[in-house]
Amino acid sequence: MIEDARGDIDYDAVGAGPTIVFVPGSCSTGAAWRPIMDALGGRFRCVTTSLLGYGKTAELRTPRDPSIAHEADIVEAVVRRAGGHVHLVGHSFGGLVSLAVALRSRVPLASLTVVEAPAAELLRACGEHQHYQAFRQMTATYFADFESGNAQAIATMIDFYGGAAGTFDAWPQRPRAYAVETTPVNILDWASAYGFPLSPTALAALEMPVLIARGDASPPAVQRANGLLAECIDGAALATIEGAAHFMIATHASEVAALIAQHVLSAQARLAPLKDKVTASA
Repeated sequence: MIEDARGDIDYDAVGAGPTIVFVPGSCSTGAAWRPIMDALGGRFRCVTTSLLGYGKTAELRTPRDPSIAHEADIVEAVVRRAGGHVHLVGHSFGGLVSLAVALRSRVPLASLTVVEAPAAELLRACGEHQHYQAFRQMTATYFADFESGNAQAIATMIDFYGGAAGTFDAWPQRPRAYAVETTPVNILDWASAYGFPLSPTALAALEMPVLIARGDASPPAVQRANGLLAECIDGAALATIEGAAHFMIATHASEVAALIAQHVLSAQARLAPLKDKVTASA
């Protein structure tokens, strides 16, 4: 736990090796990364956290001020606690927050991995209106259903991301209950996402090694948004995982972990000569 003046922030670190900071998505805590961490086999120092309003991380946003900058603030606090140049990995809304951190350039990052960020505003900026409306229609239905009193309205979003009706119902009881419990937080997450302008020009300024991962069973709008991220970031790698949908860090953990490990080790190799150069000049 990080005791911050604005509120506590979940923090846990295990293992040794290059440091990876894992940022989970909505309706999740750092525990969501356990399948990936297990698949990595102890080769890395793994740092986990929870985003605002999840786990024991305090909520700092309000409906009037849902800025994604508040999320970036807490992830940057985690990176500073972790120390050194870290490899930042974010899933879903955590991927979007990780992009915000990278774009702000306030903490040292060795690499960035984004697993299916809800980059809806990039779709709009690039004129992909049909795909943008797919996100907007889904959230409009979901929000209206929740406001009408359906406590399980979040199933609409889960099914959208899972690529099929019944995805939510197939989840184990505990994550279903947590998703229902944190629905108001998730609605703030969408306000943060829709309020975060993403442009090709801004993304082109990123200079670190970037990996974008998506699943070929994910909704077309999700696939296209993440494809655009890779197109707009110079030198970014795009990996499409066969048979995977949005919740791939649980369903395809070994494939995702292998991609992350390869990307991190490649970026680490690029970082080593820079460290040697700094040491020599000192």
